[in-house]
Amino acid sequence: MVTMENKIRKLINEGTPMVNTRIWSPWGTTAESAAASGSFDYLEFLAEYVPYDMRELENLVRACENQGVGSMLKVDFQNRAYMAQKAMAMGFQAILFTDHQNAEQVKETIYLTTPETPKYNGRFGYPNGRWLGYNPEPSQMEYVEMNASVVKAFMIEKKSAVDDIENICKVQGVDMIQFGPSDYCMSIGCNSAEHKEEWKAAEKHCIEVALANGVRPRVELYNPEDAEYYKELGVKDFCIGDEFDILKDYWSNVGGKMKSMVK
Repeated sequence: MVTMENKIRKLINEGTPMVNTRIWSPWGTTAESAAASGSFDYLEFLAEYVPYDMRELENLVRACENQGVGSMLKVDFQNRAYMAQKAMAMGFQAILFTDHQNAEQVKETIYLTTPETPKYNGRFGYPNGRWLGYNPEPSQMEYVEMNASVVKAFMIEKKSAVDDIENICKVQGVDMIQFGPSDYCMSIGCNSAEHKEEWKAAEKHCIEVALANGVRPRVELYNPEDAEYYKELGVKDFCIGDEFDILKDYWSNVGGKMKSMVK
């Protein structure tokens, strides 16, 4: 039977800091390898960026469960409800939603991915999926609580979302936010490399508002040395490293050095 305990939710409820990494490959062995390092509380699959199929996602979740880590799926905006519901039924423990512009869009997403029952007033039903287990299946009310335990995180990456961050963080069901400098800068018509002070100020504002409203802010880093600034702000959750960035870095720097040595 599939375990119904949501490891990410458990750590949030305990107030425990979390570290995760991002993977691009839907191959379950990649997830197993990353999880087996013992460095991460959960793995995040970037479904927004890469091709995949549903069977691969199920196996990726199985790999995470086998190694005792949580699982998160980052989804596109346009098909977010469909993919979130499919992912949750597979056993993903958290969904990272992208490109929301305001609190009204966030409310709609929460509504579509929350169980349809008097306690939660959502729109998500009782689909047969592997998260129900096999024998015995959970009762409807047991399922409701399992469904509701799925962590819902939101990228804050548009100027309009930053402007509406107070209202977004007050939406019931928002568990976590992460500021996205690339999309934010694009939304205000500038390059992030040339306007670092501006986007850092927006990021700091989002972190402060999230903490004031009991929402967990997460920060994405490439180097652990950069974490101290955010820890002083009160950030507990860090996403460290990105599979494709790690590969590109090695290919360009180490590969480039090797190429220059044999010329």
